[in-house]
Amino acid sequence: MVTVPTIGLNNGVAIPQLGFGVFQVPPAETQQAVEAALEAGYRHIDTAAAYRNESGVGAAIRSSGIAREDLFITTKLRNGEQADARRAFDNSLHELGLDFVDLYLIHWPVPSQNLYVKAWQALEEIYTEGLSRAIGVSNFLAEHLQTLLAAGGTVPAVNQIEIHPTFQQRDVAALSRRHGIAVEAYSPLGQGADLESRTVTAIAAKYLATPAQVVLAWHLANGNIVIPKSANPDRMAKNLAAARLTLDPEDLAAITALDAGDRVGADPATAAFTQL
Repeated sequence: MVTVPTIGLNNGVAIPQLGFGVFQVPPAETQQAVEAALEAGYRHIDTAAAYRNESGVGAAIRSSGIAREDLFITTKLRNGEQADARRAFDNSLHELGLDFVDLYLIHWPVPSQNLYVKAWQALEEIYTEGLSRAIGVSNFLAEHLQTLLAAGGTVPAVNQIEIHPTFQQRDVAALSRRHGIAVEAYSPLGQGADLESRTVTAIAAKYLATPAQVVLAWHLANGNIVIPKSANPDRMAKNLAAARLTLDPEDLAAITALDAGDRVGADPATAAFTQL
């Protein structure tokens, strides 16, 4: 079994630094995929109401026989439900079949709605009631973080943002960390595109590793929480084994030098989809 390092969040909760994401995993395939991930050794599972596969995650948890306290489960608030976040959270708990989650996130700021501060206040109540061990945000740019922080109250534990070698969002990551907000990377492999880089493939050959292992090891060395996704059990295991890989400083620097501003997801400054 691979030993995955943990990161202490700003409220003392420990989160496994390498987890398993189920974005774009079809609902009918989610239980099988998560069961395979848990069998491989993952203990951190990241889902969202918008993925419509929370029930599959919950079914996999129940069938695994793994003690609830040994798992870290994240889900997220849909954009179109920011005005009624508590009801949305209760629905997520029902879908998952859980009494609590470990991390609940506002999925996108959707600044055009001007509701994310209100939604955050609902998340604070959820946290106070012990229904989520930590609360945070996702896709929050500097201006969204600053607005939320200026409103006072609980500092988010996590900001989950798109980060991969060719899109590193260093300013947002640095601002998050200055405020004690852990940085979590989604699309950590650039949805596969970054694995084709000559730099990455050359480093992978040097370490007799896969390109994905090299990129994941780079994330871990940079202090990012990271949630790769794969439906292939062999690839799941190989990705998890990245926790054993330590890259030389010059190789870390070479990967960092790949930053090119190549966003693959939506821009949080303008994204306004409801996810409903």
